[in-house]
Amino acid sequence: MEKFTVYEGVAVPMDSANIDTDQIIPKQFLLAVSRKGFGKHLFHDWRYLDDAETRPNPEFNLNKPEYKGATILVARDNFGNGSSREHAPWALMDYGFRAVIAPSFASIFNNNSLGNGLLPLRLKEDEVDQIFKVLEKAPGTKIRISLVDMTVDCADLHFTFSLDEFRRHCLLEGLDAISLTLQHEDEIASYEKGNPAWLTPDKSTL
Repeated sequence: MEKFTVYEGVAVPMDSANIDTDQIIPKQFLLAVSRKGFGKHLFHDWRYLDDAETRPNPEFNLNKPEYKGATILVARDNFGNGSSREHAPWALMDYGFRAVIAPSFASIFNNNSLGNGLLPLRLKEDEVDQIFKVLEKAPGTKIRISLVDMTVDCADLHFTFSLDEFRRHCLLEGLDAISLTLQHEDEIASYEKGNPAWLTPDKSTL
């Protein structure tokens, strides 16, 4: 998992609340278990005027030239509600997003995002309002996020945010569940040596 320390990128506003996982990545595209390839279908129903994805919707912000290369998404309350599909953060990250800023997130989406290196960053509703106003006046504005200092900067706006310390540590160090387990590889090996042979898995067959 890629480390998240200090990040700056173009922010794209999505002025909607309750954006659910089926809107983020519709169910017909959940045919693979790999994390790659979902970005091209991100926000399919809003982003394209046809099912074949050959006619981009010019009114959708991700298709506007001023938001080309956007890597920070700004939305309203309850982002990521709906199903528990992990494909939602996969699609956002495969497109290029590293963070989503909103007043609140659905809990499962929040956990899935943190486990995959996507930062769900909570700010107060009035602070998000201020960011929307900046992005409306100056499309293409960049936002700077410091997970080191727990700060957000957008134009002349400066906010602080909080995050569970364990989750923060994992993002700063780029540690996913597998990486965390491998940190204890020696202890696991030592434990297995003390087990009867019938309790120790034969790794040659795995």
